[in-house]
Amino acid sequence: MSNLVFFLLALFSTACLAVEKRRDDKWPPPEVVETFKPIAQICRAKTGVTDEAIKEFSDGEIHDDPALKCYMHCLFVEAKAVDEHGEVHLELLQVHIDELDREIQDIAIHMGKKCLYPKGETLCDRAWWYHQCWKSADPKHYFLI
Repeated sequence: MSNLVFFLLALFSTACLAVEKRRDDKWPPPEVVETFKPIAQICRAKTGVTDEAIKEFSDGEIHDDPALKCYMHCLFVEAKAVDEHGEVHLELLQVHIDELDREIQDIAIHMGKKCLYPKGETLCDRAWWYHQCWKSADPKHYFLI
């Protein structure tokens, strides 16, 4: 790897780590947190994910945790954002986004527009792909309940 490529990768990585998370009385949106709190409790129980794994992914580093991946998929299922085959469909997510205020809609649309073609062998892997993509697209606003 050339020195220039290494330097650019290091610079990009440092810039990504330096992004301050938005955490104030309006973000994460309290209405979203309240709406998804019961779903999150159901999915924690179903998958055995730890609160620490959720918090670390939300506010810390992206990490690969099988229980976390399936927790993310469970959130999609419980929120009815998947089709009959368990595949996430952005149109189904759009129903939830349309109910939110304009600022939140704009953030969600910006976050999701680069994350249209999921990868992964399992539904849990694909759910994780969406979440890591959204977090990478907008680390300031991304949160996981």
